[in-house]
Amino acid sequence: MPARREPYDIPAVITFATELEAWRKAADLTKIALAERLGCTDSYVGRIELRKNLPSRQFAEDLDTFFQTNGLFLRLWKQIDETRHLSSLPPGFPQYLDYESRAEIIRNSSPNLIPGLLQTEGYARTVIERTPVPGDVERMVHDRVKRQEIFARDNPPHTWFILDETVLRRMVGSREIMREQLAHLLEFEGQPTNMVHIVPFDAGYHDGLGGYFTILGIEDGVSVVYTESCGEGVLIKRPAAVAIRLVHYDLVRSHALPAKESRALIKSVLEEL
Repeated sequence: MPARREPYDIPAVITFATELEAWRKAADLTKIALAERLGCTDSYVGRIELRKNLPSRQFAEDLDTFFQTNGLFLRLWKQIDETRHLSSLPPGFPQYLDYESRAEIIRNSSPNLIPGLLQTEGYARTVIERTPVPGDVERMVHDRVKRQEIFARDNPPHTWFILDETVLRRMVGSREIMREQLAHLLEFEGQPTNMVHIVPFDAGYHDGLGGYFTILGIEDGVSVVYTESCGEGVLIKRPAAVAIRLVHYDLVRSHALPAKESRALIKSVLEEL
């Protein structure tokens, strides 16, 4: 597997890398010295410590044998293997998912596709199957749809989703998939804590066309932003940068139709299908 440009931020991978460096340094070994003893290259050891590669099972077993760890690295490898589907996610997204599960407020702007939190199984499968990243499609679909469980908890988050009209009219999959998706959107919008606004075609160019982003309000007034483009994700936590995104979100919302008119437009597109 080629090395990644950005480090993996999967917890099990981070722990493996941290433990590897700690055990190596405790044994007073350089990467080159450890690699010679294990029969691999020092660059491989370096990439594992930098989280640019996922370790192999053989490498984990060799570490356990050499350091006599009673299976520590093999157990960590198994955790990595169980969560390796997360490796296909953009950098920052696994950490974003943790924030999302605890969010009290969700604001989202989506100019191109139905956001993942609102996708039906059929829509999600169509999108994921076209993603040029290897992975277990069915598992990824399941994980995406499962995220919607936050809307069924005792205190669901208050949400505001802004979609461009293009999102409603873009045929993703079949007409049946789109009908199911738009019906789901109407059902979601019908809940008291959820709002969906549509930016109509006649708004022309508007601030939301720059890309997809989500603002999460967590406990104690803390907010984070996640934005993604061409498979590259960025999680923003600096208050000043988050504040800029909040202003940007308000600018996008200023172009959107009121809730009632937005709902009517969704219904109209659904009827056309």
